Amino acid sequence: MFMSGATVSVVIAAYNAMPYLTQCIASVAEQSIGRDRLEVIVVDDGSTDGTAAELERLKDTYPGLLRVFRQQNSGGPSAPRNAGLDHATGTFVFFLDADDRLGPEALERMVRMAEENGTDVVLGKMVGVGGRGAPTSMFRRNQPRTDVFSSRVYWTLNPMKLFRRELLERHGLRFPTDLAIGEDQLFVGAAYLHASGISVVADYDCLYWVLREDEGNITRRLKGSHLRLRFLPRMVDLILEHVPPGPGRDHLAHRHLTVEVQQLLADQLVFEPRATQRKMLGQLAEIIEPLWHEGMNERLSAMARLRLHLVRHRMLDEVLELVEFEKRLARTEVATPVLVDGGRALARYPFLRDPERAIPDLCYDVTAQLGVRHHVARAELKGGVLHLAGHGYLHRVETRDVTTELVLRERTGATEYRLPVTHTATPGLGAERDEGRYVYDLAGFEATVDITTAADGEPLTDGLWDISLAVGAQGITKEVRIGSKRGDDVSGAADTRIVATGGGLRAVTLYTTKPYGNFTLDLGETKHKVPPLLHVDEDIRWADGARTELRIGGRCDAAEHPEGALVVALDDGAGTTVTFPARRTSPDGAFDVTVPVDTLPAGVWTGELRLGPWAVPLPALPAGLAPAKWRRRALPWYARPLPGRSDRFALKVAKTDLVKALAKRFR
Repeated sequence: MFMSGATVSVVIAAYNAMPYLTQCIASVAEQSIGRDRLEVIVVDDGSTDGTAAELERLKDTYPGLLRVFRQQNSGGPSAPRNAGLDHATGTFVFFLDADDRLGPEALERMVRMAEENGTDVVLGKMVGVGGRGAPTSMFRRNQPRTDVFSSRVYWTLNPMKLFRRELLERHGLRFPTDLAIGEDQLFVGAAYLHASGISVVADYDCLYWVLREDEGNITRRLKGSHLRLRFLPRMVDLILEHVPPGPGRDHLAHRHLTVEVQQLLADQLVFEPRATQRKMLGQLAEIIEPLWHEGMNERLSAMARLRLHLVRHRMLDEVLELVEFEKRLARTEVATPVLVDGGRALARYPFLRDPERAIPDLCYDVTAQLGVRHHVARAELKGGVLHLAGHGYLHRVETRDVTTELVLRERTGATEYRLPVTHTATPGLGAERDEGRYVYDLAGFEATVDITTAADGEPLTDGLWDISLAVGAQGITKEVRIGSKRGDDVSGAADTRIVATGGGLRAVTLYTTKPYGNFTLDLGETKHKVPPLLHVDEDIRWADGARTELRIGGRCDAAEHPEGALVVALDDGAGTTVTFPARRTSPDGAFDVTVPVDTLPAGVWTGELRLGPWAVPLPALPAGLAPAKWRRRALPWYARPLPGRSDRFALKVAKTDLVKALAKRFR
């Protein structure tokens, strides 16, 4: 007896799935969501390897969980998946291949994500097993609610996802049965476009995507360009029909113009007979024509632009040569050298500036893709001056005509200042990378940032000033935040200094941002406040051997402050304030202050620790602190904690009342 209305219907299309099927179904049966919320629908698509017998055994192992249907072999996964979907009763449907398996909490986490965010499709993080590559770009972080245009979800079009069944039934979505491969793209692509929100679970391994030892996964069994050229135009039609021209369409087109085209050329077309290659290349050129326009070029890599140019112009020999070049490039993992001309970097891919081919330079332009390599060897505040040193260079661009500058940019506004650096020699830099192909011998820099003059001769204003390097050589400049790559002896911890300026004391903090670890200057306590750096010990006491000297200890975590700026200030509430300087007692900022109470006028004295304009209150005096006694002009005086004031420092200094003292003595 099967219960209807399960939370999740897991649909498994099985064809000669042994021995993987057993582990697959066990991974579903043991889901943390609970079997009472599951139904497992297995459609045996004419297996001949013992799959049928194993399904009967599993029905007995998990009574009431499995529903098994059998049919003649259909030649692909579409028909069994559709059959399973027709029998599904769950609120959600998850399509699971019989080769794969689920993480124990996968369905619970995906259902929760869908229910909490009202989404129709949920992607769970995929992990490749046995050497199978799994998509990663869409799983860098959890996405409670996104869509197909503002995320990378379109870069995974396999059906192993959680779908709200009502979405599928409302739009009549089924897998096309006339396609041997690519049927999942048409199904999932349509679901994405119709979905009211998509979620991504990236913080848990939901699906283990298995490469079968016999490589029997259907997408690996089926070869031939014609198979891909059957589904690809239908994907193009789907996009053209449902997505108007503009950035959204270009976002989806990008996937097909890069992933599909590259795979078809490298994995399929190169193995075809010559006549078939010409025919297929012409068909491919027609298929991509509606998607590729000049406005997309900035989205595409130079290699993709070159590849598409060769396809569009039916340049078969050049396509084949480029495919071989890409394969060699992948094996060496060494970046291609560039030609720098007119402030642009052109990759030395095949046919660059070959007059017979006349391929535009745009197809080789990698200026935007040039990497910046940098390293900070020194980042040190001294007073109000920041000292920086290190190196920075453009990968693959020789350090000639170097124009590197330091950039300070205030984070909340458009204000920026560019400061000169001293270029320093770096002989041999780069020789140990890229097989020694590139050397950068003038990549070093030294720079100083004086906060009193860095703003074009004026002081920098309060705020967070992010520090970047505008690395330039041979007319090309690229900017990069610095600090994430630094020497082991270069600290990234917040370093606050109190600096004397013409307008008084000012807090300057050098710190590294999270999570990337880049340097920023905090001026004026935007993030790093000074009072939390001031600490006063609770055990205020009389100095040893001097019962009229109050000893106050503590620690100042500011790395630097002007001499004499840190004091204890006592106030009698009647307009008199006296200060006592702190004396540093250790390199970690510990200090002590001596207060000779026998010099204080009569009154009740409250106190605080001050560092220029910043202050923290002194803690209350210990209730058991014995009074100090002394004589002033032959008369007895005392100092003691003020009774009843346990919330803050309060010291009473007074002359002893002799009459009261004698009366108390004789009572």
